[in-house]
Amino acid sequence: MMHSSRLGIAMMGLFLGFFCGRSAAAGEPAPDFARDVRPILSSHCFQCHGPDAKTRKGGLRLDLRDAALKPGKSGELAIVPGKPDASELVARIHEMDESVVMPPPEVKKPLNAAQKAILVRWIQSGAEYPGHWAFQPPKKPTPPTVKDAAWVRNPIDAFVRKRLEAEGLTPAPEADRPTLIRRLSYDLIGLPPTIEETEAFLNDRSPDAVERLVDRLLASPHYGERWGRLWLDLARYADTNGYEKDRPRSIWPYRDWVIDAINRDMPFDRFTIEQLAGDLLPNATESQRVATGFHRNTMLNEEGGIDPLEFRYHAMADRVATTGKVWLGLTVGCAQCHTHKFDPITHREYFGMFAFLNNADEPRLPLKRPEILRKRQELQQQIDRMTRELPQAFGSEAAYEKAFADWLAQVTPASVAWQTPRPAAVSSNLPLLTIQPDHSIFVSGDSTKSDTYEIVLPADGKPLTGLRIEAMADERLPAGGPGRVDYEGPYGSFTLCEVTVLADGKPVPLHQATASYANGHFTAAAAIDGNPQTGWDTNGRQGQSHWAVFPFQSAQQAKEYRVKLLFERHYAAGLGRFRLGLTESTGKLAARELPTEIEAILAIPADKRSAEQGMQLRQTFLQVAPQIAKERSAIDAIRKQMPEFPHTLVMQERPAENPRKTFLHHRGEWLQPAEAVEPTTLAVLPEMPATWPKNRLSFAKWLVSPNHPLVGRVTMNRQWAAFFGKGIVSTVGDFGYQGEFPSHPELLDWLAIQFVESGWSMKAMHRLMVTSATYRQQSRVTAELLKRDPDNRLLARGPRVRLEAEMIRDGMLRASGLLTPTIGGPSVFPPQPPGVTTEGTYGQIAWRTSTGPDRYRRGLYTFAKRTAPYAAFATFDGPSGEVCVARREVSNTPLQALTLLNDVVFLEAAQALAKEVMTSKLADADGVEMLFRRILTRFPTTAEQQTLRTFLANQSERLAKQPDEAKRLAPNAADAPKQAAWTLLARAIMNLDEAIVRE
Repeated sequence: MMHSSRLGIAMMGLFLGFFCGRSAAAGEPAPDFARDVRPILSSHCFQCHGPDAKTRKGGLRLDLRDAALKPGKSGELAIVPGKPDASELVARIHEMDESVVMPPPEVKKPLNAAQKAILVRWIQSGAEYPGHWAFQPPKKPTPPTVKDAAWVRNPIDAFVRKRLEAEGLTPAPEADRPTLIRRLSYDLIGLPPTIEETEAFLNDRSPDAVERLVDRLLASPHYGERWGRLWLDLARYADTNGYEKDRPRSIWPYRDWVIDAINRDMPFDRFTIEQLAGDLLPNATESQRVATGFHRNTMLNEEGGIDPLEFRYHAMADRVATTGKVWLGLTVGCAQCHTHKFDPITHREYFGMFAFLNNADEPRLPLKRPEILRKRQELQQQIDRMTRELPQAFGSEAAYEKAFADWLAQVTPASVAWQTPRPAAVSSNLPLLTIQPDHSIFVSGDSTKSDTYEIVLPADGKPLTGLRIEAMADERLPAGGPGRVDYEGPYGSFTLCEVTVLADGKPVPLHQATASYANGHFTAAAAIDGNPQTGWDTNGRQGQSHWAVFPFQSAQQAKEYRVKLLFERHYAAGLGRFRLGLTESTGKLAARELPTEIEAILAIPADKRSAEQGMQLRQTFLQVAPQIAKERSAIDAIRKQMPEFPHTLVMQERPAENPRKTFLHHRGEWLQPAEAVEPTTLAVLPEMPATWPKNRLSFAKWLVSPNHPLVGRVTMNRQWAAFFGKGIVSTVGDFGYQGEFPSHPELLDWLAIQFVESGWSMKAMHRLMVTSATYRQQSRVTAELLKRDPDNRLLARGPRVRLEAEMIRDGMLRASGLLTPTIGGPSVFPPQPPGVTTEGTYGQIAWRTSTGPDRYRRGLYTFAKRTAPYAAFATFDGPSGEVCVARREVSNTPLQALTLLNDVVFLEAAQALAKEVMTSKLADADGVEMLFRRILTRFPTTAEQQTLRTFLANQSERLAKQPDEAKRLAPNAADAPKQAAWTLLARAIMNLDEAIVRE
């Protein structure tokens, strides 16, 4: 690596740059590898000299000590422990020649002098490589002893105060009571306190007043809503599919499951297991299956022409990356295309994790809620009674019998006897075809946009004249089938594009095809027209069986019939259950709307039919007899009142006989699968017990095993960030080599272990954090502290953060008295500017603004459209639901102020407050105080009171001269100018920075 032509320049660089480092090294301690050295290597060196062998340069690997101490391709030693002057790494980083300096100039990551000095001191000290802190099992430290023990309320404070003492800092005083209750209310339930709640807290002088307030808030049903919103950010929850069409989906029951689980303080290990693998638990309940919606929140591409398996692969990649961010705090997704450039995650290990999650189907689960079941049973009993009474509608028994006999005489001659032999063989290009006891075929597994089913039917050589295909309903299929389409729109439908038949290997011409039902021009005849883009479907009548008949142009005599069914639309649309029949009938073959079992009975001579078969014929007659059409219409009207069960999207492990294989994909490309990969965890983390089955349930249990080094730390760090605005590890989604070193590593380990020891209780940990003296500090910052610690990493003051988008809206609604506190249920459509969801050609949703109480539900329940999020939330940095968000970004834009001033919801909140002031007939001073406390919690100062009253008087005077504006702001008000002025005053207070900030 060192060339003689540049030796002089290199030595000069070493002499000038390196000896400064050595002199510093003599008087300074060795740098901490995890905190000081590894971040430099990771940011500046690992991309070319890291874990990925395919892109590694010069044969040099710097992420492992043993490899770093070996000679490179040219024979030089990059690192010689204790001898920086003999280490090529030191020479290269001080090199003056741009052609050989490291890092090379083209990567635009130069090292500064301080970083170079750190590397020199590290090599001088022996170049040790202790394991990355996040991958080491946490050990619970003893809370340190501090000088001011009286300040310490719980162990959290001991760790924080020890660091402050080391830095020569003292904590801020405790925040005042109004600030504390506002902070605690927003943090724990996402809502501001009412004046009554504030008064109760201000008057509670007991020493445990804060603790009792915290316990009340933790017990509130709104606690689950506040913390559920943060979890839904991680789960990338939304009410639409995303991508081009972005059509609605029903997954709100998963959102409600999250709220309920958090309110019940479900232990986090169980919370994890049920979401990742609830369907695999013994005797899984409906609730546990609903929980698996976590990984059904991925986007779904319904664009015509896409390969459904390709976009399922992309969804799986999202699931792996999300799992890595949520539970491991690692950028696992970076290893999709190659071995991770920075962290010890290989390309193969990525697909090993992929394999754990990959063996699941993705059905839609109907939720048989008791209240809906009762209603359905009541209506069904009414339908059954009216059906039993139908014969009476003929007027007399004789009239009924005559009509029945006439019907039999009409339908019997056209009946055809069909044979339904058991298939000798079945196959397909990908889906699994399974022969059922009744000789039908059930289809499971993956679909493609061009599926082909082949069925071999045995025959005895007798002349056969036609083929029948029964498309059969089945409760295992989407919407009851008969098709396999598993997304919104043609859910449960199919499109049979082409039918071909071979008799002993020779083509059989088909003609005059008919169907018992066809959807418009998607007829049976279109399934034999030679065009794979046309075909037969029964969309519109899902959950019912249908059939099509394909007559042979001439009778065929063969020992074997091979039937090929092609399903090739621009989306996957195969049949889910079907049965094939053959007939010897020489009469006209045509599909009638009579069920196939009735056709079979009619083909039996009347004197050979059983009593049960005779009853079946009568029941069918009553469903078609024109004489009683009016009575049947009355029954149909009741049937239309039958409430549908809500549904949600879930995961369901595939059956053992049809597992899905996982392959390593070269460069992460869908079209480049290589060798098969078995489920495996990351080698850098503890092994999964060999006796555990390799499935999602084991993977989930492995994540939350007590000895796992990451899950407790990552989860507690995320909770800390929610309370303090920044995590102990500021990179909340990255605990790898590129992540920040923890500001208080011992505190983080203590929290992680305490979390497990508490029984994985999130409420217990939240209580611990918010009752600490650290949390209760004032947020005011001095000039000196701002200079010393601008980001409050040392925690010498309380948190001050901008409220989240939903909190801003919810807080204003609660302050105004408009907020509807109802928990759960389908998403709602609060007012927003027109056109947000209707612009563009595709994916339009008519935003029908909710009325009544739904207009003022919490933001958590607002319908979330991925390609056009709710406008006010997007303005305040709310997520779109397209990707997992571990930490929301916080912006500050003029549009936010305009939203607070002019958005319909905020205007209506201001109007409600103004109306209350006027209705209560409050004096100006009292009205100002009420508005101020409703919105900001605290009392206004004398100066603030005077400023606001002056504003009110000026606006009242102005609006008295502008009646049109007054009437617009205060419609139907007896004193419109005055009430309008109060509206403007409320709107002004709502627009204060303090109104949207948690101090």
